[in-house]
Amino acid sequence: MYAKSGRLADARVVFAQMPERDAVSWTVMVVGLNRAGRFWDAVKTFLDMVGEGLAPSQFMLTNVLSSCAATEARGIGRKVHSFVIKLGLSSCVPVANSVLYMYGKCGDAETARAVFERMKVRSESSWNAMVSLYTHQGRMDLALSMFENMEERSIVSWNAIIAGYNQNGLDDMALKFFSRMLTASSMEPDEFTVTSVLSACANLRMLKMGKQMHSYILRTGMPYSSQIMNALISTYAKSGSVETARRIMDKAVVADLNVISFTALLEGYVKLGDTKQAREVFDVMNNRDVIAWTAMIVGYEQNGQNDEAMELFRSMIRSGPEPNSHTLAAVLSACASLAYLGYGKQIHCRAIRSLQEQSVSVSNAIITVYARSGSVPLARRVFDQICWRKETVTWTSMIVALAQHGLGEQAIVLFEEMLRVGVKPDRVTYIGVFSACTHAGFIDKGKRYYEQMLNEHGIVPEMSHYACMVDLLARAGLLTEAHEFIQRMPVAPDTVVWGSLLAACRVRKNADLAELAAEKLLSIDPDNSGAYSALANVYSACGRWNDAARIWKLRKDKAVKKETGFSWTHVQSKVHVFGADDVLHPQRDAICKKAAEMWEEIKKAGFVPDLNSVLHDVDDELKEELLSRHSEKLAIAFGLISTPEKTTLRIMKNLRVCNDCHTAIKFISKVVDREIIVRDATRFHHFRDGYCSCKDYW
Repeated sequence: MYAKSGRLADARVVFAQMPERDAVSWTVMVVGLNRAGRFWDAVKTFLDMVGEGLAPSQFMLTNVLSSCAATEARGIGRKVHSFVIKLGLSSCVPVANSVLYMYGKCGDAETARAVFERMKVRSESSWNAMVSLYTHQGRMDLALSMFENMEERSIVSWNAIIAGYNQNGLDDMALKFFSRMLTASSMEPDEFTVTSVLSACANLRMLKMGKQMHSYILRTGMPYSSQIMNALISTYAKSGSVETARRIMDKAVVADLNVISFTALLEGYVKLGDTKQAREVFDVMNNRDVIAWTAMIVGYEQNGQNDEAMELFRSMIRSGPEPNSHTLAAVLSACASLAYLGYGKQIHCRAIRSLQEQSVSVSNAIITVYARSGSVPLARRVFDQICWRKETVTWTSMIVALAQHGLGEQAIVLFEEMLRVGVKPDRVTYIGVFSACTHAGFIDKGKRYYEQMLNEHGIVPEMSHYACMVDLLARAGLLTEAHEFIQRMPVAPDTVVWGSLLAACRVRKNADLAELAAEKLLSIDPDNSGAYSALANVYSACGRWNDAARIWKLRKDKAVKKETGFSWTHVQSKVHVFGADDVLHPQRDAICKKAAEMWEEIKKAGFVPDLNSVLHDVDDELKEELLSRHSEKLAIAFGLISTPEKTTLRIMKNLRVCNDCHTAIKFISKVVDREIIVRDATRFHHFRDGYCSCKDYW
């Protein structure tokens, strides 16, 4: 009575006080402990009984074998199996099934198959046990063979094969067998069937079928178990119906929901770009696992909220699970976007300690973070130290890094080595190669690689490839050829293509072609402020101030907002942002004073301000004052007063650096004897001793 009521402590007291215990008494205790989930106690009690010389009953054996299966105690399970054989109970179907189930749970497929083959009489449970064993081992071929040879199948049999396909990533087959169950049998889906089918629908993003299963649940009055609630949330969230998933979650008891459904809903909001709602879901999650943490960090990173990604990663380190390779790759990507070299090094160290550095995604992210933080030698060192076989993406990461830093020759040499060792380039590799040719002025090589991409590697050009080729030709002054290339394109050019041509027109002072490019660009994107600015710049460069003023007025009349230029730098783990003629920084007085001193020093060294870089018709004195307060110059001035001598300054800028700043920074690097690395919207410039790595071809 006590055992069946779950009062095992009272049952033990009575059991201990018994003057004599027979097999029935021992069986009561073992069964009670097994049903209460106290499996080791059940096994120990069984061994104590055997030690007293009593023979176990069939019922006792099935329960103790169940406890052995639950704890995967194969060694003790084998001893129990020997009792089964000695007592001649191998032909007893319930006992034989328990032996079969025990070996299956312990992963001993060979012994389980031997037991199954020796069974003279097999029940449906015997076949189901073998199907489940093979599905858990991923041997769906053997599981299917067992399933097809069954004379009779219950809903358990169908559930085993459907769940097996679903759990092994074969969701199409899971739905195929579900359809077969509905048409070839009289079985009605139960909770387990519905859960597996919904899981397959979620993975395949099959919203329509997911809704049909939801309708079935409502129509049949099936109880909303925690498994079904989780499966419904995952199905709707993964299929894009995030609000429906959220309504289901709001109706559920939070304790009944698992981390999988929460994470699916979180990822659904991330795909919509709604990181605020995603974070709300993340914050109410209990027992957040590494997948949930990573999903939220990736969400921030993909939506450009890199600071938030970094802050969440710090919280994960303090109180969350150990980051995996996907976490590290995501946070390294955020570091790369922010050019956080110091943090990138720290995460690199963590990757080494946790052996995550060997992950391809992590090693590639490390290369990228060093490259985008201005440290090509560190990026190349990581690339060279990768002792396992480098994949296409690894080679591509390094080629793109070299191209961005103006090391076009090195990028091309590396690309040729990549081809020599037999690694096949992809579309992104060729974007890096074209970029290298563009920044190095390798016109003929760029054309040859374009033909190679088409004819040897069969890569169909995308818009990014066309844009690279237009940029390659236009930067070299081949404006007519670039325009003809655009006219031959089999697809309509986008804003990037026309923008590349327009930018080159300013350098070459080709107002006619600039007007055409600007017209085409604005027809695609009427609110593109860059088109107005670029065309006005061309007119200004040609001395056509009235036309430039007309364009500025047109932009103002159309209420098109100009993109604000700003620069930023990291000093003592803090980001300092500067706009043109910035007066908001707490150290503004010291910064302006240093900028003025720096301006006078480089003028004494031979620097001549490029007054043409000022696109307003004002007097020369005001032009010079405006030039001296450009955002990158203020960022450099701040860096000079905030860091020790000889320290490398790293400046980031959201727009392209202007002619005057480019020349000025060359002089500054020589006067202050520092390396200054500037990352603008298109590439890196390494200034040292009065020279730039781009060799003034930018």
